[in-house]
Amino acid sequence: METIDAIILGVIQGLTEFLPVSSSGHIELGKAVLGTDLGNKEENLLFTVVVHFATALSTIIVFRKDILKLLKGLFSFKWNDETQFTAKIVLSMIPAVIVGLLFEEQLEKLFEGQIILVGFMLIITGLLLFLAGRAKRTEKGVSWKDALIIGVSQAVAMLPGISRSGATISTSVLLGNDRAKAARFSFLMVVPLIFGKIAKDMLDVVKGDTVIDNVSMTPLIAGFLAAFIVGLLACTWMISLVRKAKLHYFSYYCFAIGIVAIVAGVMGS
Repeated sequence: METIDAIILGVIQGLTEFLPVSSSGHIELGKAVLGTDLGNKEENLLFTVVVHFATALSTIIVFRKDILKLLKGLFSFKWNDETQFTAKIVLSMIPAVIVGLLFEEQLEKLFEGQIILVGFMLIITGLLLFLAGRAKRTEKGVSWKDALIIGVSQAVAMLPGISRSGATISTSVLLGNDRAKAARFSFLMVVPLIFGKIAKDMLDVVKGDTVIDNVSMTPLIAGFLAAFIVGLLACTWMISLVRKAKLHYFSYYCFAIGIVAIVAGVMGS
């Protein structure tokens, strides 16, 4: 992989991890447009792990005060608001963990240049954002039932082209939750999953199930820095957009890119 390609893909990851337009779908489209050869499967895996770690780190920094507050409440060992919020986060993770463990191979195959699928899923993301943009404002918080439904939405968003943040925030808003609380829950619920996935991938490397040889560090470092810096800016921007109820603007973008991807996929098949 060339360093410039790594920077471009890192920027795409940093933007689309937080903006509701599907990071996985845009990474697939970016690779197709750039004609980027990420080398073997193991090198591809390592690059994906690095840029996802970068955006997870961005999330932690942006929400550092919330995370510290949650940790203090959690380690007071009382059934307070922070402990309940953490328990809801854990509940919301269960659907994605089940799907990830049971269908890992099938999901990986969907990330092998399935441009037409990405296009259709982007249109579904657009529909969710359009509907959420028209939802009424409330001050309601995320309930236990909401946490589970949002978790199911996150599991569906493992398909390439379905935006995780777009699906979970839209689902939460459509359930009648306050927009700012919906965004906070959406971004915090994914952090444990990302670190869990990274830990599993690294364990495979340590155990020898995955072998990584002759990997150039320069593109990895460049991709990490690009994803981290852009992720910081995009996360802050996204929180502001959700509060201002501007989600529907992204629906038009998803519709357009989805149609382009479908046409390109059909013409290229």
